[in-house]
Amino acid sequence: MKIAVVGTGYVGLVTGTCFAETGNDVICVDIDAGKVKKLSNGQITIYEPGLEKLFLRNLKEERLKFTTSLEDGIKDAQIIFLALPTPPGEDGSADLKYILGVSDSLGKILKDYKVVVDKSTVPVGTAEKVHAAISKNYKGEFDVVSNPEFLREGVAVDDFMKPDRVVIGTSSERARKVMNDLYNPFVRQGNPIIFMDERSAELTKYAANSFLATKITFMNEVALLCEKLGADVDMVRRGIGSDERIGKRFLFPGIGYGGSCFPKDVQALVKSSQEVSYDFRILNAVMDVNEKQKLHLMPKVKKYFSGNLKGKHFALWGLAFKPNTDDIREAPALYMIDALVAEGATVTVFDPEAMNNVKQLIGDKVKYAESQYEALEGADALIIATEWNEFRTPNFLKIVTTLKSKVIFDGRNLFDIAAIRELGFYYESVGRAPSNATGKKS
Repeated sequence: MKIAVVGTGYVGLVTGTCFAETGNDVICVDIDAGKVKKLSNGQITIYEPGLEKLFLRNLKEERLKFTTSLEDGIKDAQIIFLALPTPPGEDGSADLKYILGVSDSLGKILKDYKVVVDKSTVPVGTAEKVHAAISKNYKGEFDVVSNPEFLREGVAVDDFMKPDRVVIGTSSERARKVMNDLYNPFVRQGNPIIFMDERSAELTKYAANSFLATKITFMNEVALLCEKLGADVDMVRRGIGSDERIGKRFLFPGIGYGGSCFPKDVQALVKSSQEVSYDFRILNAVMDVNEKQKLHLMPKVKKYFSGNLKGKHFALWGLAFKPNTDDIREAPALYMIDALVAEGATVTVFDPEAMNNVKQLIGDKVKYAESQYEALEGADALIIATEWNEFRTPNFLKIVTTLKSKVIFDGRNLFDIAAIRELGFYYESVGRAPSNATGKKS
């Protein structure tokens, strides 16, 4: 099939590349001429494991192309995917200006039947708005379909190529057949293509992300209770995760969720609920708890240092909101940095992929290390904010000989309590008792 993908952000680039990988001819459209030039020259603009290999292969085979011209991009396409940003507005609602702006432009250049697909995460009723925007200037036949993405950053290629399910919202039999033909190669193992109406498809995306955010937040609240009752959250997690009705995933406690999806989508669903006079109380609580959870380690850090962090220096491992991505949107690490600096402390950071993005955002507010061990030099304590694999089994001898004191505050529960105690560390984590060692060098 011939496919146009409008927008070359995270969703657009993964979508375009993966469709090209199954033999489709894909043209990606973006107004950023600099980005289009880079992509056309083989410079990938996001970090996502496994994506670059597919990107370069399909670029070489000329199944994947890039342009700044919307008209050229959609001219021969049977399907047009809208993979445009929907940032939160000041009131928390999703801003549809990019999607509706492109829809208006499409109405002026369409000449034959197309299936226009909302791939972006959009509020209920957006498909109708897109249809209306196109119809203002184009009176021919076309269909608007809702096809939400369920891509997890860090494993997005696998998620796209082997989806748990494909959700397609359409009331058109013609569009249904086109979309079914497009996605059939991705579900050969029997996972479902679920057809529904457009509004239900739009809500499915928000409901899915909001439920997962709720599950994470519930476990974080259990962790807080464990700290007060003297229970171990790891034991509780294993105990409840073995119940197949609950499941093992999204039960790891930490310092809150971040990223481009959960914060924005929960907020947008709450706003959509308010617009129809419905008080979504659970999600309001989720947002409140998560905001506080991002700074859960700060009281522990301040208590250890007798309430005074002025002049203290910290090493911080992890800046991305999760491992295997360079995405720092709503990352808990950024909240920790702000809080530490506000208390008069200094911070040296290390992240395998996200440091350039942090530099662009906060500049010289922190120092940037070339390695996780270089970040420890002169630090009074280590703070762990992201669970990158290379942080899970570090060289503890290097940590001991580089840190000024054997003190670790772990926001992702990477280490075994007993093992870390034997090494002589003072160790604080989430939902577990601190180690008993003083951690201070004699």
